Amino acid sequence: MFSVVVPGRPCLTDIVPVDGQPNGQATKFAFTIPFNPPFTDIVIFFLPGTVLPPNTGAAIYAQLPDPNTGAPTDFRFVGALANEKQSGIFNIRNPAQNNGNGRSEAEQEDEMLDEGSIASNGVVTLGISIEAAENIAPQLSALEAERAQNTSNSTALVTQSGSGSPQNPISTKVLAQRIIGSAFNFLASFAESDPSNKGHDVVPLKSFRDWWTKFERRIEMDPAFLERADPNAN
Repeated sequence: MFSVVVPGRPCLTDIVPVDGQPNGQATKFAFTIPFNPPFTDIVIFFLPGTVLPPNTGAAIYAQLPDPNTGAPTDFRFVGALANEKQSGIFNIRNPAQNNGNGRSEAEQEDEMLDEGSIASNGVVTLGISIEAAENIAPQLSALEAERAQNTSNSTALVTQSGSGSPQNPISTKVLAQRIIGSAFNFLASFAESDPSNKGHDVVPLKSFRDWWTKFERRIEMDPAFLERADPNAN
């Protein structure tokens, strides 16, 4: 009836019925998917010829391994399919964890992938349950509300973190002055008086090369150091 695709893996069709009805028609199915390498999204779709009974839908539930032990956690509703929507992409992460600690969604996803390596032998169990549409609708509404709340929280965090007074952009003139100042401060310690040149100070060319090498290394390690007030380039 259903097939599952994990990005980068072969299409899965080895669905397992997990219940039986008096008429012999199963209403609950499961896929067991290795969580190595970890993933966050799945695609589920009807196989050709699949038609659900009237006024029903296919509720999708995901059971992830515990990131520390690999033991299965509780099943969580992640979405639904219906005759009117026969395929979809589902995020198996818990929306309540997204942006819950001030980190971006990308950082949260990276963390999940890192934690997944801890439980490399764990599995994701995907449950598909044929249920009455009136039972699925409240779950969809709650899921959408949860996602909207987390999106709102994420936006608030971004706004709050960016509420400080913005720094004035550094002009080209100021940047040039800071580069020249960095060179002068470094080279001054190598200056020597040249009697043949009316006592004027001279600096060995090697000293300039040394400054340039050090300056380039500083730029690579800290590209924004010139934009900060009174940068210490020595």
